[in-house]
Amino acid sequence: MTNSPFDLKDKVAIVTGGGTGIGRGIAIEFARVGADVVVASRNLENLEKVTAEIMSLGRRALAIATDVRKPEDVDTMVKRTLEEFGRVDILVNNAGAGFNCPLEDMSPGAWDVIMNIDLRGVFLCSRAAGKVMIQQKKGKIINISSIAGVYGSPMMAHYGAAKAGVINFTKSLAAEWAKHNINVNCIAPGPILTEGYQLLREAGGLGDLPPGRNALNRWGRPEEIAYATIFLASEASSFVTGETICVDGGQTRLEG
Repeated sequence: MTNSPFDLKDKVAIVTGGGTGIGRGIAIEFARVGADVVVASRNLENLEKVTAEIMSLGRRALAIATDVRKPEDVDTMVKRTLEEFGRVDILVNNAGAGFNCPLEDMSPGAWDVIMNIDLRGVFLCSRAAGKVMIQQKKGKIINISSIAGVYGSPMMAHYGAAKAGVINFTKSLAAEWAKHNINVNCIAPGPILTEGYQLLREAGGLGDLPPGRNALNRWGRPEEIAYATIFLASEASSFVTGETICVDGGQTRLEG
């Protein structure tokens, strides 16, 4: 029996922001389809919980405390991955942050915080893992953007601008590294009910419907982003590069 083109068996994946939410969902679903997974974020306690889940699925896992804004942290993350697993097949740039703030009240420091995490972090991680992939002559990079990067984000202009930058960076890098057999693609999630959103909803801060319209009239689940990420990380997407897939319940179709 031949392997499915969606199989990630024995692939080595790094998932940034892998301790909670979408990143955790991606890490767990990667393990379900056979990958060994390195999870990275600033909170080691959260990461260790995820690695325990991955190992319970029979896959190897490694937790690395990493601040994606710091080149030395990112370089250490890749170095430790190579020491443990010998290669890097897949990088998922998922680490991100955002908060509401009217633009007229936004300080330059607040702008820089989000740009550094959401855009600089993607650059630093792609550069570090990409050097390995270039030597390997193969690799998959998946950047997690947002529909805020497609349509803008009132009250979160810094976040929308950074996520738009991720989409453009994806296109540029895909064209530049195609000669190295590296596929670079992007996912733009819509409203996803992560742990943080769930807490807000239970506290009465959110209604039953997602923030904004979508055709399916519901929140997405982290694993639904993971499924699209598996496609882009697998051989099933070998002829796909430079693309952004909106996984948003049809929100972009209504707004477009």
